[in-house]
Amino acid sequence: MVAYAVIGLLAAALALCVIKIILMKKSAREIRSQYARKLHDDTNTQIDISSADKDIRALADDINKQLTVMRKEYLKNHQGNLELKDAITNVSHDLRTPLTAICGYLDMISKTDDKLTIEKYLKIIQERTEVMKQLTEELFRYSVILTDDSLKQTEDVCVNRLLEESLASFFPALTAKGITPQIEITNKRIVQNINAAALERVFSNILNNAVKYADGDLSVRMDETGVITFANTAESLSPLQVEQLFDRFYTVETARNSTGLGLSIARTLVENMGGKIYAQYTDGKLIITIEL
Repeated sequence: MVAYAVIGLLAAALALCVIKIILMKKSAREIRSQYARKLHDDTNTQIDISSADKDIRALADDINKQLTVMRKEYLKNHQGNLELKDAITNVSHDLRTPLTAICGYLDMISKTDDKLTIEKYLKIIQERTEVMKQLTEELFRYSVILTDDSLKQTEDVCVNRLLEESLASFFPALTAKGITPQIEITNKRIVQNINAAALERVFSNILNNAVKYADGDLSVRMDETGVITFANTAESLSPLQVEQLFDRFYTVETARNSTGLGLSIARTLVENMGGKIYAQYTDGKLIITIEL
């Protein structure tokens, strides 16, 4: 009787093992089928299996997490490709416009002997050449920043002093545009382990943006927590445009002498330092905030 009981238990155990193997094979087929389909489909649905086995379900959960990461990377790369296509179109237009003008005025110079006319055309050519120089320098700086490992090196930096130095260097350019900045910087010494050159570039790009587009005012504030805000009146902006200010190659103007990379560079550098930078639009004022 004992032998029959043992045989019965073994048979039952064997049957359970066979059933479990069959269910596991079924789950493996479900995972394989859905994984292949979801790699190609633009969908946020996840792999769903019929098995209640905790290990199989854990495997499916891990695959779903990886699919989510892959989908985000795909969307990021896809958006980057779209931006790059737009950028090529915009930059090509921005470079071609002054270049076409230069060629046209050179042709007109070759057809006249009038000294005053030649001087007038040469002045216009000089202006168009300066526009092309600014555009190419902006593109070069952006490519350097993306590949410059030295900007990842960190040290203890007094942010107060660096901000004051940046404001001092831009003071002549601001006052030349009729802007007297209102500055409020905490006396508390704010020290961060960051890259000084990178943060200086961030301040420079934001202040340069203010020189170009501020409507006659600028306030700069740094509180005791180290949060920095730059605010200026910008009545021509819309909330939608403000949301896009940090996008690569985005420019508010249609006729421009900028690639729109300045604030995008600032965002890249701040995020590389582990901080945040964002823009808000309140009562006709553009407010750019940096949190390090």
